[in-house]
Amino acid sequence: MLYRSSICAIALMLGLVMTIAAARAFDETKYPDWSGQWKRPRGLATQWDQTKPSGLGQQAPLKPEYQKMLEASIADQANGGQGGDTRYTCITNGMPRVMGVIFPIEFVILPTITYVNFEAFMPRRIYTDGRDFPKGDEPSFMGYSIGKWLDTDGGGRFDTLEVETRNFKGPRTVEFTGIPLHEDNQTIVKERISLDKADNDIMHNVITIIDNAFTHPWTVDKRYRRDRNVGWFEDNCNENNHHVVIGKENYFVSGDGYLMPARKDQKAPDLRYFKPTPK
Repeated sequence: MLYRSSICAIALMLGLVMTIAAARAFDETKYPDWSGQWKRPRGLATQWDQTKPSGLGQQAPLKPEYQKMLEASIADQANGGQGGDTRYTCITNGMPRVMGVIFPIEFVILPTITYVNFEAFMPRRIYTDGRDFPKGDEPSFMGYSIGKWLDTDGGGRFDTLEVETRNFKGPRTVEFTGIPLHEDNQTIVKERISLDKADNDIMHNVITIIDNAFTHPWTVDKRYRRDRNVGWFEDNCNENNHHVVIGKENYFVSGDGYLMPARKDQKAPDLRYFKPTPK
């Protein structure tokens, strides 16, 4: 009986030691306080470079053929179409566009991984355990993110998360106007995320996109503002989505439930498999 009690005591002590070791391994005081909810600054739309107008005003460093794709996208949207923006089909925005923060996001910092949670999309996983990019991993819209914490001011506490993301699939665009990314999906996205030195309720995400649709890397400083009164809402894109894609054409379901054109003089879809409605 004494032997059994000794074993239980040893097991309890080992469990306690492991718990303490785990707690010490994740010392929250070493990491920045990114709690709360992060949103776009008030009054801004979801343009990529927040200092410039959307679309052509972004002055994206596009190669000529991709500049033409953007111009065609904008023209189609002006005519009632969707252009190069695939979001209306409820496909995820993917990286880097998700970091435009259409809806609020939150950061969950753990010892070996940082999560970026979205209302409308799957979370991003940024691995900070020193791993390398995997080989042969399945590409995704979010890509694969590897991060490294930095103490840039020598204050003894991490203040910056440096991230690189690769391994994408498409289609993906940079913003809603249809700024395109290359079809080869060899995009590399680099981020430096940190709080503003003068206001810790402002976050900077300096994002650099390296893509074969561009003449050179494109860097912008995305800014988010903190809301400490956190409230989350369920966002399901498919719910009440009135867009209907048939073949390569986008149509719309009217308020009274009938299929209608999305642009002027748009032809009706091929209804060969439907019997004509009796008159």
